[in-house]
Amino acid sequence: MYDKVVVETAEEIIRLYPKFHEFKDPFVVLISTLLSQRTKDENTERATKALFSTFKDVFELSGEKPEKLYELIRPAGMFRQKAERIIEISKIITREYDGIVPSDMEELLKLPGIGRKTANIVLYVSFDKPAMAVDTHVHRIANRLGWIETVKPEESEYELMKCLPENIWGPLNGAMVEFGKKTCKPRKPLCDVCEISVNCKFFVENGGRTD
Repeated sequence: MYDKVVVETAEEIIRLYPKFHEFKDPFVVLISTLLSQRTKDENTERATKALFSTFKDVFELSGEKPEKLYELIRPAGMFRQKAERIIEISKIITREYDGIVPSDMEELLKLPGIGRKTANIVLYVSFDKPAMAVDTHVHRIANRLGWIETVKPEESEYELMKCLPENIWGPLNGAMVEFGKKTCKPRKPLCDVCEISVNCKFFVENGGRTD
């Protein structure tokens, strides 16, 4: 049986900080998530739109050289490494999957540079499958709230899947990211304006103090 307060708090975060995914195509979501590594959302969006306004699909990208992508994805940072990875992934998907992004975790994890977070985002956003994507925001906030006690994001994924129903897994990632950027910040969380502070272990234990 799930903890009622934890579930209701998660639902409130999703309601307050909804994340709308602009891209749905599996390949676009896969590459966009790869581009998002170590950069801001606005940079990811710029790079993704520039890339796919030039190359329409995986087949076109699989035949290109990485340097042809440099200027298109430069806004996302680490553009040389990311370009090489994009071409590598494109070739594998074209050659081994007939140009279709696999829809299960095991196959997605076979792609170079694709970890569980990216795979889970693809599974939820593109294939409507229950998937708990955990990044640094989700890991940090879930521990701060007192939902779980974990050291690594990989551990957090499995623990969150135990304490939250499947319908919450997918939308929680995007909501937690927004919540983490706007309110539950890493160093100085804005507890005085947080709508869920009453259910937060960190806030309660600190007596409302965040300094």
